Amino acid sequence: MKPLDPISHVMTANVKTVQISQKMSEVLRIVAESQIHHIPVADGQRLAGIISTTDIIRLNITVSNADEWTIERVMKKNLVTIELHDSVRKAAQLLSDGIFHSLPVINKDRHLVGIITSTDLIRYLAKLC
Repeated sequence: MKPLDPISHVMTANVKTVQISQKMSEVLRIVAESQIHHIPVADGQRLAGIISTTDIIRLNITVSNADEWTIERVMKKNLVTIELHDSVRKAAQLLSDGIFHSLPVINKDRHLVGIITSTDLIRYLAKLC
């Protein structure tokens, strides 16, 4: 593994996001269509939170009751993020605790530029072997 490589070599850019004002049914649609497990939530240009499929399952949110929940109520607000210039090693250290499985990647202006997941790191490692 090249632990000092920047996370830009590993992260997913062009991340699907939702705005905090959207409906939870839109989150469910994105999850179903894109087969992704983490959706960053924006409030305008600012990163406001993240919703995972685990959050959706834990709260038992279904298509029939999705819009009874607000995105703001479901999302995690206390985010651990990583900066674009940080290393793969730092991402691996943060994700290895197993508390969460994704890190929003932000630039120096704190705008979302990507996401890195445990799966991204595993794929990166597999390419190096």
